[in-house]
Amino acid sequence: MKLVTFDPGAAGLGTGLVGRLVGDTVVELDVPSTRAYFEREGQVGETGRTFAASGVRLRAPIAPKKFFHTAGNFREHHEDLVRVDWSHPVNKGIVFFQNVDAVIGPEDPIVYPANLTRELDYELELAVVIGKPGRFLSVEQAAEHIAGYLVFNDVTARDIQRREMESGVFSFSKAIDTFCPIGPYIVTADEIDDPHDLDMELRVNGDVRQKSNTSRMSVSLPQLVAYHSPQVYSAGDLITTGTIAGVAASTEDPFANYLKPGDVVEAEIEGLGVLRNPVVSWQDAHGTAEPPAGWGSPSGSASGSPSGSPLRGRG
Repeated sequence: MKLVTFDPGAAGLGTGLVGRLVGDTVVELDVPSTRAYFEREGQVGETGRTFAASGVRLRAPIAPKKFFHTAGNFREHHEDLVRVDWSHPVNKGIVFFQNVDAVIGPEDPIVYPANLTRELDYELELAVVIGKPGRFLSVEQAAEHIAGYLVFNDVTARDIQRREMESGVFSFSKAIDTFCPIGPYIVTADEIDDPHDLDMELRVNGDVRQKSNTSRMSVSLPQLVAYHSPQVYSAGDLITTGTIAGVAASTEDPFANYLKPGDVVEAEIEGLGVLRNPVVSWQDAHGTAEPPAGWGSPSGSASGSPSGSPLRGRG
């Protein structure tokens, strides 16, 4: 099943409705949110209303209570960064929380905050949907808690991330408003034969930047779910796998490849659809001048220009 959250596009019909996508039709489900769908273990009915998929606006498919990040699960990403002398290792087992208020959906704009960063990067990741509460799970138990999958683009301000990693942790660099695109829908686990063999590809303006397969993860998805489980799961929580090789930070000319207003990012995972988001300026998004960043200015520079050596600037 492909679960969506959508606006029907007609006045008086509501917003943030939940449905299942069947071909070119959205069948509305009688449940207030996709999180509630998982809390009810999928035991929900239909309202009787259907909508043409071409006429609805898809939103972020779920508003999770908790959003667990994993970094370093794809060894190739770490090796890519080592190759260009990135400032800190990104090894297996790094865990942190995402800001759930930064979540956006398909076609929603990623707003470029030029007063905060000049090194806006993309990271294609698989996200796992937790289907029921649990804690301290074995690997065998963890497999039973995986309810679905979706595409995630872990948008990252690399200049901010480098400063954060000097203290051994990063969060702010990935938690800025609109930096958490997910979607376009949730595919339930029964629809995916082997989640450990899915092709992954991210494109910017049609050019392939990242390309890999979930088979290259260092640990399995049940192992990953078990690893996070002492943090306590609620139904509808999300866990990410970490990204694959090919981020802008690991290219020979990162500043030519970092995201900028006017770019369009397409993140795709086999069987899970294409998550498409344009990058826009603050002015275009809000119609006002961007507020000053103050302490959080790009690379710690009052002028806002990138600083540091060329190698440091790769990250």
